[in-house]
Amino acid sequence: MSRSAIKRICVLGVTGLLTAGCTGPLSTLEPAGPAAASIALLWWIMLAGSVVLFAIVIGLFTLAFYRPAWLAGISARNWILHGGITMSSVVILLLLVAAFVLGERLVARPLADPPLAVQANGRMWVWEFSYPSVEGPSLTTNVLHIPAGEIVDVRVTSSDVIHSFWSPRLAGKIDAVPGHENVVRLTAERPGTYRGVCAEFCGVGHTQMHFTVIAHPPEAYEQALADAIAAETTE
Repeated sequence: MSRSAIKRICVLGVTGLLTAGCTGPLSTLEPAGPAAASIALLWWIMLAGSVVLFAIVIGLFTLAFYRPAWLAGISARNWILHGGITMSSVVILLLLVAAFVLGERLVARPLADPPLAVQANGRMWVWEFSYPSVEGPSLTTNVLHIPAGEIVDVRVTSSDVIHSFWSPRLAGKIDAVPGHENVVRLTAERPGTYRGVCAEFCGVGHTQMHFTVIAHPPEAYEQALADAIAAETTE
């Protein structure tokens, strides 16, 4: 095998290892909804900003090592002012603007047509979901049922300690605080099953405190939810 072929194999292997964590049921970089897509876009923007800064620093370091005369005329004051302050401030300011713009998309502001609401209650170490749109008892444990393609406001609280509700492919995380209700707005762009976890250490059972979000086709949602509630009550 030639040396160039070995190099290509090594590069592909390293690339595979570095990107192995960019996919999967809990990957924030494989979004399945608009809120998660905004978070993923912000991550890529921040990565690009860090790469730009890293490239500039490495480039200057290389010049200082191989062509010191090219940089000898730059005073220490200019290095600090322009290299250390101005350059970093410009990049950080751009990242800050992007964070504010994309972050605004995640806020669950009131809508003219109120979206479907679901109550999520965290307790050691399960998630309980109830559906105000359903008459009578409506509880599912560790499984959240939603209609695909529709906005859903999940109203999150806790019965004991602070937990954190997070379905990475659908939306950002939100704290579940006893005596307080936080709202996270999510939308599943297509039917499917999406995983979720408690993202706040809450005790010895924290690692088992996970849940599933099932996004049903809109026309099948009500029947699927009714069947899930009926199965829950017969257990």
